[in-house]
Amino acid sequence: MLKVGIIGTGVIFDLNILGYLNNNDVKITCLCNRTSEKAKSKIKQFNLDKNIRIYSDYKVMLDKEVLDIVEILLPHHLHAEVTSYAAGKGIKGISVQKPMALTLTEADKMIEACKNSGSILSIYENFLFTPHVLKAKELIDLDYIGDPSSIRIKIAMGGKGGWSTPSSANKWRKDPKMMGGAKTGSPVLFDNGWHAFTLARWFFDEDIDKVFAWTDNFKGLDAPAYVMFKYNQSREHVVPQYGHMEFSLMPEMNLPSKYYSTDEFIEIIASRGIMKINQGTSLGNQMSKSNIFAPIVIVRDGKVETYSDFENDWKYSFINATKYFIDVVKNNKEPILSGEQARKVLKFNLAAVKSAELGKEIFIEEMR
Repeated sequence: MLKVGIIGTGVIFDLNILGYLNNNDVKITCLCNRTSEKAKSKIKQFNLDKNIRIYSDYKVMLDKEVLDIVEILLPHHLHAEVTSYAAGKGIKGISVQKPMALTLTEADKMIEACKNSGSILSIYENFLFTPHVLKAKELIDLDYIGDPSSIRIKIAMGGKGGWSTPSSANKWRKDPKMMGGAKTGSPVLFDNGWHAFTLARWFFDEDIDKVFAWTDNFKGLDAPAYVMFKYNQSREHVVPQYGHMEFSLMPEMNLPSKYYSTDEFIEIIASRGIMKINQGTSLGNQMSKSNIFAPIVIVRDGKVETYSDFENDWKYSFINATKYFIDVVKNNKEPILSGEQARKVLKFNLAAVKSAELGKEIFIEEMR
C-alpha cells in the first residue's frame, strides 16, 4: 500500500482527494497546511482517518514521514522549491498542480532533482482525464475524422457562479513575479490558460513552432485574450496545422457550475470531418442535458454523430487523473504529463505571455 502525503488543503484539495478515497492501493498518512485547523476540517469533511498526522511546515512533514507519494497543492511560485525538497527525500511519486513552474529555469531544477533521486514527476492536468475528452482523443488517434489541421479552443469566463476564490489567492495571482512575468500578471493566460495550452499540444501530438497573442485588461485580468499558434510539423500532414484560443468574459453572467465560473468549448477541423467537444469545467449543468451541447459532436461523411454516454461531472476528471497517477507510481510508468512534457507546455504558455507583452510573434525555440 502506497503511503500518501498531501501538501496544501485549499479548495482544490476537495477534488484531488476524491481519487484517493476508498482506494485500496493507497493510504493518506499526513496532511500539511499552514493553518492546521483547515487540515483538520478536511479530515472531518471527507471522513478521513482520524490518525492522519497534521503539519504546518512541509519540510518537517517530509523530514519525519516515510512516503511513496506526495501531492503538492500549493501556489505556483512554491512548486519548484517544494518539488526539489520532496525529490531530495527520495519520494517515488511527486504530483504537482498546474502550471508546472514560473520559469523554465525552475522547471529544469524540478526535472533535474527528480532525475537525480529517481522520483517520478507528474504535472497534474485533470482536463486530460475528463471522460469525453479521453474519448475524443481516442477517435482522433484512430483517424476517425482524418488528419487534424486546426483547433479552436474557446474559454468563457462568467463573473458569478461556482466556488468563491479567497481574496488572498486573487492577490498573488496579480503579482507579475508569480503569474508568468507580464507587467500586471497573467491570471488568465498563465493560470486558467494552462489547460488550453496543454490540450492543444496533446490532441495533435505535435510541439508548437510559433505563437502570437493579444490581451486586453479587465479589472486586473489579462482578458479578453486571443492566441494564435502554428505547429512544428515533425511529420507530414495533409495541410499545415495551426490553432487559436479565445478567452472571453461575461462579467454579468452567473455561469451554472459547481466549481468555477468557467466553461470550455473545443472545435477540431480535420481532413475528413469536424469534431466539437462541448463543456469542461461546467460539465453536468443544465446545458449538458441539451442535444446542442452533447459532449462530443462529429460531422463526418455528411452525417452528424453525437456521443453522450459519459459521466457528466467535472469531478470525474480529477478522480481519473488521481487514479492514473497512483497506477503510474505503483507500476513505475511514465506519466502522461511528465516533467519534460510539462516543460514544453510551460514554454508554449510563457511564449504567449511574452508575445502579448511585446506585441509580436514569438518563435518557441527563442524561449530560454
